Amino acid sequence: MAGEAARTACARVLVRGGADERTGEALTAAVVAQRVSWCAVLVGGMAAGLVAARWNEADVELLASGRDLAGRPLPPQAWMAARRLGWDAARPAGIMVNDRVVRMAQEQAGRLLRSAAWWAALIGAIVVTWPADPGKRTWQEWDAARAAVPGGRHVPSSVIRARTRQVQRFAAAEGRLPASVFEMEPPPAARGILLLSACDRQQATIERSPAAAEGRLPASVFEMEPPPAARGILLLSACDRQQATIERSPSAPGRALLRVQLPVRPDPRGYQDWTWVAIPLILPPTVPAGAVLHLPVLRIEGGRVRVDLAFTHVVPAARKDGHTVALGLDWGLSTLLSAGAARLRPDGTITAAGAGAQYRAAGVLAKQHRLRRHGERLQARADHYARLTAGNGQHPLAAKAAALAEEIRRIAVRRSNLNDALAWSAARWAVDQAIAAGASVVYIEDLRDLEARGMGRTLNTRLSQTVRGKIAERIRHLAAEQGIAVVTVPARGTSKYCPRCLAPLRHRKAPGKPGQPGWKWAVCPDPGCGWQGDRDQGAWQRIAARGLACQAMATIDRGSGTMAVRSVDDALEARAVITPQASGRDRSKAGPTPRRAASRPAPRRHGAPSSPRPPGRGAQRPEGHATTARVLPRAARRDQGATTTSTPFRRPHRARGAALGAGFHLNAHATPPRWDSTSASPQLLRDD
Repeated sequence: MAGEAARTACARVLVRGGADERTGEALTAAVVAQRVSWCAVLVGGMAAGLVAARWNEADVELLASGRDLAGRPLPPQAWMAARRLGWDAARPAGIMVNDRVVRMAQEQAGRLLRSAAWWAALIGAIVVTWPADPGKRTWQEWDAARAAVPGGRHVPSSVIRARTRQVQRFAAAEGRLPASVFEMEPPPAARGILLLSACDRQQATIERSPAAAEGRLPASVFEMEPPPAARGILLLSACDRQQATIERSPSAPGRALLRVQLPVRPDPRGYQDWTWVAIPLILPPTVPAGAVLHLPVLRIEGGRVRVDLAFTHVVPAARKDGHTVALGLDWGLSTLLSAGAARLRPDGTITAAGAGAQYRAAGVLAKQHRLRRHGERLQARADHYARLTAGNGQHPLAAKAAALAEEIRRIAVRRSNLNDALAWSAARWAVDQAIAAGASVVYIEDLRDLEARGMGRTLNTRLSQTVRGKIAERIRHLAAEQGIAVVTVPARGTSKYCPRCLAPLRHRKAPGKPGQPGWKWAVCPDPGCGWQGDRDQGAWQRIAARGLACQAMATIDRGSGTMAVRSVDDALEARAVITPQASGRDRSKAGPTPRRAASRPAPRRHGAPSSPRPPGRGAQRPEGHATTARVLPRAARRDQGATTTSTPFRRPHRARGAALGAGFHLNAHATPPRWDSTSASPQLLRDD
């Protein structure tokens, strides 16, 4: 339908058990994980053998060309393309696997080889345009490298620089430049996963069924269906279809049943060693009731089976242009996100709708940096143990080295989980701001080329550890559910120029210190403008105005579907300014807030002496300064530094507002949407 689009997403589901259809035996989660792992080992071994056999430039180029030796187009499915080219996965000797299991191995190998084609082209372009100084290219060498790379105009500089370092290490070891990526890197490792999308109904099926509502297979029809109604003289069991019918109840919307053939032993010798296993799945709330389910991917994680379930459903279509209300999003360090809405009026002017909002994550980032430093210290100790043991498994330090490696892995998992939680929280906040403001598009900076250099070791590390890519990916995921477009715009000059007159800003430390240089507070030197404000607040205004003024230049990438404004010309940039509101007075903070004299001043506490203390310990009252306000825990003080974050001493933990050092939701505190009042509702913004 018009205004709608089909969207395919993925949900993660945990397998909690199953049932063997041949014997009717109920299987625990551990038994299901064991059987899935047996099948995954077989698939991974066959896929690794196929990748190793075809890991050369000729075969990879043939697969990536999309044409076979006869010039016919190859099928889009990787396993079908591999079979068209005659690439078969060798079955293990003495093992019986059906053709669908071989398909999964060919699908995984084909995907790995197709992804290697672009990296091979990138390495070849870097070698052909090898610079005189690999550590510092000139602008002519940069242009030559980008011209040789397929789609090099939009490739981040960090990717080209990282591959340049890889080639440089190879040249230092071998004394020459590599001929291709296949000479530098070994074949990629095949993962132990089951790509059930390459199978048909003879290997795996998934459907919403009443059997999944109970989380197990029914024992009989009497367990699934209620008894027929027989009230009074209505004996429906004696009637035919012309009088009454009875059918099974509709499928439970929150459950599904996955049936897959799995081996009953690690080395199946015949087809009798393969059996159907019914796996009930509890679908998360993110899967709509009317979504079409696809065959998932099964993988083992932490000894349990994880299901990556793909589904397709209908969402509002997002458009790349034609927007009137937009949300500008600016990246920061301690203030991770700064956002605000802007409106494009019929006369072509752009105005800011509201004062903006901020998402501050200083406490979460402090914990992230503390874990990083701890992991670096452990890694340095592990490297020292590796030098001492020299690969000897019988060395007295071998056990300590193994324990240290496990601790490093756990810290890495904690850091990854913290990054995921922060990315989802920040993305959810940004999309909620767009929904509350009535915006149909979110404009964000394109910071793929941002590199932390020349700002000191501490700040460089903090900048490089920011999860901007994950947050942008989550924002696109959540915004697509609401039909909100996410468009990246060039980041050049968003914090350098005034959002109202495009004059170069002067950055100061604080509004009350106009003569002290800094970076947080921005002041426009133009006397005719006089704008001043927070640096990040001015940046989101520039981003929103640039996106609205240049939305006709937005493009959509065919492969990923991402929207972006690649370049901005001078004529459109001159229109990307925020026009100040004519009504109201300027409330910009130009200095310290003056102290107002109270009309009825209260005496200071120490001016009112306390009564004489009675004997004993009862009825005591404090003397001197004694605040009656609610005091936060010691670890939740707002004035603490980034390295003093600790855990709260209260148990159980309860969220009591934004405070540093008291849990994730108190470490990441944000400005709530300011569109809930009548005076600033989105309806009034559309009607003014």
